[in-house]
Amino acid sequence: MKKILFICLTIILISGCKTVTKKVDEASKKESEKLNQFLKKTETQLKIEFGNPDFVELTNNKNKILVYYDSKFKIKCERRFEVNPQNIVVAFNSKNCF
Repeated sequence: MKKILFICLTIILISGCKTVTKKVDEASKKESEKLNQFLKKTETQLKIEFGNPDFVELTNNKNKILVYYDSKFKIKCERRFEVNPQNIVVAFNSKNCF
């Protein structure tokens, strides 16, 4: 009887973990699709959507990295956009943004 109960609980826990993983993957995909819209757009268009960045870094190739922070459920989200000298968004990166 204990073995059956153990097996049932194990199956429930495993299926629950798969559900959470699936939801995180879906949220990450949506985030990527949203940020992908800003590629080849101007820095001004990016700022219209996100406002002024929280931090700006300069790279060796004279590009700027605009960093935006957000927090949801006490999880710190970081979005980074690389902008070339012509003020065009050429890349992005997102961490912990759901």
